[in-house]
Amino acid sequence: EEKLHLNGLNKVDIHFHKPSHQSVSSGDGQNTMKQQPIPGIGKVIAIASGKGGVGKSTVAVNVAATLSKEYRVGLLDLDIYGPSLPMLVGINTQPQMTEDKKIIPLEKYNMRLMSFGFINAQNAPTIWRGPMVSRMTQQFFEDVEWGNLDYLILDLPPGTGDIQLTIVQKLALTGAVIVTTPQNLALLDVKKGADMFNKVNTPIVGIIENMTHFMCPHCNEITKIFPGEGGVEESSRLNVPLLGRIYLSPEITESTENGIPYVLKYEDSPITNEYSKIALQINEISGSSILDTV
Repeated sequence: EEKLHLNGLNKVDIHFHKPSHQSVSSGDGQNTMKQQPIPGIGKVIAIASGKGGVGKSTVAVNVAATLSKEYRVGLLDLDIYGPSLPMLVGINTQPQMTEDKKIIPLEKYNMRLMSFGFINAQNAPTIWRGPMVSRMTQQFFEDVEWGNLDYLILDLPPGTGDIQLTIVQKLALTGAVIVTTPQNLALLDVKKGADMFNKVNTPIVGIIENMTHFMCPHCNEITKIFPGEGGVEESSRLNVPLLGRIYLSPEITESTENGIPYVLKYEDSPITNEYSKIALQINEISGSSILDTV
């Protein structure tokens, strides 16, 4: 008290406030990182896979396209080394900039779209070290004029390395969806992906099993491509929903090659109905109502 009076003060009031962002640990008790929200965006859903080759990007664009039938949706391709969104939506155009140097997302199929592939339009090989890729990734969050969205779908790079961990540590995610195939070999990779999200306290919305089987377009005979029931087993082990099972179809390849999301070209197919169920569950599990971002 004597020190307060010497400085002309009678009393000091200390108030504690809960921060508006989440702070997460790296899992080893070291420094925490702040997960920042993106202004104007209601829900941020990450589509991830523990390994490449499971059709994650195709799933991501079709989930986003399904949601875009009812909501304001953005789709961000975060695979710097191998961006696939330009091919999946049939765009080979560079985005424009605002006066304050913000990137304006491209728009097609009622979605706002951004990918490093739009910027690197010449498809030159990207030979960058991790820190540079992390900085580029962060620019997509901070320097893109997304506007007001109900959903921003993130197509994460495959795997669970430093770049992926940086993304989920720095951005406040509503939840994550993990894409896998039925084969038992994929179970280990799903576990790695789940561990990554658990480490940063990001809830797992559910699992999508892709390439469940092949259905003959002529006789509808079903042929198993991979042994095992990977999606079913992992959803049970992780105690999360199996959101859906997508089978292989020649039309998926055809629509992908033509840059049209499958669910928009084949609106009455069983696969499109499955994506509708997936989108409905994502919306319900991630929150019963869309946040008002306007």
